[in-house]
Amino acid sequence: MTLLLDETDCTYTISGSRIIITQKKEDAPKVSLQKISGIISTNNGEPIIGASVVVNGTASGTITDVSGRFSLTVSPDAVLTVSYVGYKTQEIKVNRRTSLRIVLQEDKMLLDEVIVVGYGLQKKSVVTAAISSVKTEDLEKISATRIDNVLKGMVSGVNITQSSGQPGAGSKVRIRGIGTINNSEPLYIVDGMPIGGGIDYLNPQDISSVEILKDAASAAIYGSRAANGVILVTTKLGDKTRPKLEYSTSFGWQNPWKKRDVLNGREYAILMNEIQLNDGKSPIYLNPESFGKGIDWQDKVFNYNAPIVEHQVNFSGGSAKSSYYLSLSYLYHEGIVGGNLNRSNYERYTTRFNNQYIVWDIDERMLLRSLKVGTNISYSRILSRTIGTNSERGTPLGSALMMSPLMDVYAENPDEVFEQFPNAVTDFKGVPFTIVDSQFGITNPVARLHLPGDKDNSDKYVGNFWGEVELYKNLKFKSSFGVDMGFWGNDGYTMPYYLGAFHYTDQSSVWSSMYRSFTWLVENLFTYNLNIDDHQFNFLLGQSAQSSNSQGVGGISYDIRNPKQPYIDATDKASNERGAWGSPSAYHRLASYFGKIGYNYRERYIVEATLRRDGSSNFGRKNRWANFPSLSVGWTITNEEFMEDKMDFLSSAKLRASWGKNGNQSIGEFGYTSTIVGNINYILGMEGQNIIAPGSTPTAYSNPYLRWEESEQTNIGLDTYFFNGALSFTFDWFNKRTNGMLMTMALPQYIGNSRPIGNVGDMRNQGVEFDLKYRFRFNQFKFNVGANASYIKNTLIKLGNETGWANYDTALGGVGTFTRAENGQPFPFFYGMKTDGIFQTEQEVQDYVNKDGELLQPNAKPGDVRFVDTNKDGVVDEYDRVNIGNGMPPWTLGLNADMEWKGFDLSTVFHVSLGNDVFDVSRRTDLPPVNLPSYMLKRWTGPGSSNRIPRLSNDLSNNNWRSSDLYVHDGSFLRLRNLQIGYSIPENLVKKVLLQKVRFYVNAENLLTITRYHGFDPEISSGGTSLGVDRGIYPQPRVFSFGANIIL
Repeated sequence: MTLLLDETDCTYTISGSRIIITQKKEDAPKVSLQKISGIISTNNGEPIIGASVVVNGTASGTITDVSGRFSLTVSPDAVLTVSYVGYKTQEIKVNRRTSLRIVLQEDKMLLDEVIVVGYGLQKKSVVTAAISSVKTEDLEKISATRIDNVLKGMVSGVNITQSSGQPGAGSKVRIRGIGTINNSEPLYIVDGMPIGGGIDYLNPQDISSVEILKDAASAAIYGSRAANGVILVTTKLGDKTRPKLEYSTSFGWQNPWKKRDVLNGREYAILMNEIQLNDGKSPIYLNPESFGKGIDWQDKVFNYNAPIVEHQVNFSGGSAKSSYYLSLSYLYHEGIVGGNLNRSNYERYTTRFNNQYIVWDIDERMLLRSLKVGTNISYSRILSRTIGTNSERGTPLGSALMMSPLMDVYAENPDEVFEQFPNAVTDFKGVPFTIVDSQFGITNPVARLHLPGDKDNSDKYVGNFWGEVELYKNLKFKSSFGVDMGFWGNDGYTMPYYLGAFHYTDQSSVWSSMYRSFTWLVENLFTYNLNIDDHQFNFLLGQSAQSSNSQGVGGISYDIRNPKQPYIDATDKASNERGAWGSPSAYHRLASYFGKIGYNYRERYIVEATLRRDGSSNFGRKNRWANFPSLSVGWTITNEEFMEDKMDFLSSAKLRASWGKNGNQSIGEFGYTSTIVGNINYILGMEGQNIIAPGSTPTAYSNPYLRWEESEQTNIGLDTYFFNGALSFTFDWFNKRTNGMLMTMALPQYIGNSRPIGNVGDMRNQGVEFDLKYRFRFNQFKFNVGANASYIKNTLIKLGNETGWANYDTALGGVGTFTRAENGQPFPFFYGMKTDGIFQTEQEVQDYVNKDGELLQPNAKPGDVRFVDTNKDGVVDEYDRVNIGNGMPPWTLGLNADMEWKGFDLSTVFHVSLGNDVFDVSRRTDLPPVNLPSYMLKRWTGPGSSNRIPRLSNDLSNNNWRSSDLYVHDGSFLRLRNLQIGYSIPENLVKKVLLQKVRFYVNAENLLTITRYHGFDPEISSGGTSLGVDRGIYPQPRVFSFGANIIL
């Protein structure tokens, strides 16, 4: 067969008894490869270092060296993809060439980014104010239920401290420090509408961008409400493409990221015995070793694996003339303390509809060239239950830390408990809990969580309707009408219960309250842009009118007939025995006129001036109106002719400077005048002939000189871009002074009545801010990283009273006041005694004397705290208290990074707080017989045993635990706020099932926290004067979740 087929194109094979003849297959021709080299440069001939060169359809590729050169081995007909961040990607055909010279063109889009500013948009290249921007792509890969928490660590100059880890809890947002004593919250503008009552109604996934106006020049256009900065929130609109349906969902589990170290049963018994022995008494526990670990009350209170669930669907799209966006979302968030008992949970329903439509757009017309209309409408409903947080007086966590580990959760003898306390609290099976009898308000935390909790509800409608007409070329008029309606309330009841001698009630009661607020806003704007050769002018002239009012009503009744029907009308009390209240509020009105003029020459020299005049009903006629001006300038150095031959890596450099004034009018109505209260009656006449004379009295003294609080700020900044925008660096220095802070005036107590409001304080904040961003792309690998840092120094210049100081927060027992405001100091600061170790021997006690030889601490014993006589008056007393710490961090930093490769993506956000302190009053050793922190195991027990923690004793004669630096701890921390890993199924696969995108991800929140602080959470914000005060904070949970995003 071989000989027969030798001259043919056939061959054969033998299969069993058969011979199979087939045609020979032609060998595939060998592909010849060639070596190719090249240089990649810019328009100016500068080599591009690190440009990506990839052979299409293969994994073969390389990057250019320091000379912009590369070399590859490729087929003669290969196609190369050449890319570099900041330049347009090119595809180059080899066409058998062995040498290439490739010139990449700049991609101006990175440098021409448009951001939202007050009443408009502006190219970032001509912005002369201090504005930080966070875009939707930055927000999409961060899991958070509130937008204020999303921003944490993302921008410089903004300190965001979450108030607690309770579901729905907000954050304290401070832009460039604490601006005033009363209210330092920024102004929130959502789609052009000022929002009152918080922004928890917003669904973060509906947000397109967030701009933070930090200096006076950027915020002055909002005048009287912008003293603490402005946050502009813009929600999404549909793309001008075919309709898109998107569904997102996530499921997660929450757990406390740490527990506090407290004594176990054995350790507690030993230390309680030691207290007795140190005080000359007999020990309480004969065999401490028998108690073992005892009860872990934190485990009994924490709700492990608490669920958090979120669903969202949105429908969007558009055409050349219109765009629309419709979304619905649902969130369920269960708390890690009491959530399983329906005591700490949060539900939010939201819906949003945004649209805009071009009625006509005719460039050929001279007049009425175009007309656009649009709406932004949202509704949210929030249902929540909350527990007390950050209080040592009987809150679940506060009590859990103080409960004896030797005490059982449930009563040992239920019958005896019911006999003595018929209203003892029971679980759902009727088993009574152990009753704690403490004069300090400590109760059984598990029993407390079994009491019915209040139900809070909130409904919010926000709408903004607008129309814009181009009257003449570049002359536009825009008119808008917005409304903000809020409805919220509270319902609750309690049955007779007994938790302890100071926590009980013998009568059932039920209560309900309802409140509502309504705000409307009308604004009219004219804008005109004029270009004369290289000179560009823009003008804005506007008017604004706003009115708001609120009112509420509530009632309470007693003796509920049926616990399953806790309603006010289902009680045994007659209507005249029920309580009722109301809170009508006068209308608050604000009228404004404002204008802005901008000029730039070839984006080289830029000037912008703003003036706003506001009138507020909160002030009297003579001081009702105020002016808020600003001026900012910019110089883009790289646009100068002498910079034409600049090094190519420097794309842009711009110097900025600004000055301006903002205002604050956050006080109640009628603060400038005396209000009158009636029903102040007096009995006149002789006995038997009494006459009741009705009377009235002023509730407060008037202050006709009451005026606006003003904030004046100077800012100097530098914006630089390198490698055509791939690398950017921004620096800002600011000096912000608040004058005439609106505060309650200090008057002698004998005058009586409420004290009036006055302009009696001054505050200053100075600082610097740094922002660094870098974008990198190689082949299918993308990498973005951003870092920011802020330093702020706060000083209270003048408090406005005769003493120049005021004390604030106090604690149980003998701690005394421990926060303070004082001229020349940061506001607020921790106030207490400085310590100098522990008296080791009686001789050291006797040697601690003043210049006259008198004992400075005559009641001290070995093992007691040595307090410093700071004022050198020869006496250790309350006048030796000084600044011992500050809860406001001077330094805050953020680091965020994300990367993508072949469908995989990874994103991280770090938040760093440096230099802040925590005043820990949650762990006390002077409230017997509470449990103690584990560090008390390192207490003083004899000479040399400890030089910080004093001896254990109920003898308080030396007052070892008065307010001092023993309570102050370093609260600095580094926290990995968010880590997300995702995978997007290849597009060619999802399109087979008629989908555009399918992405799955896993997410972790608060995965890592590095801190020296021993408490639940170093991030503590519990009020204006209590920043950094830990009374048993509800910790932020660690959350693990997984989710999916599907686009049809």
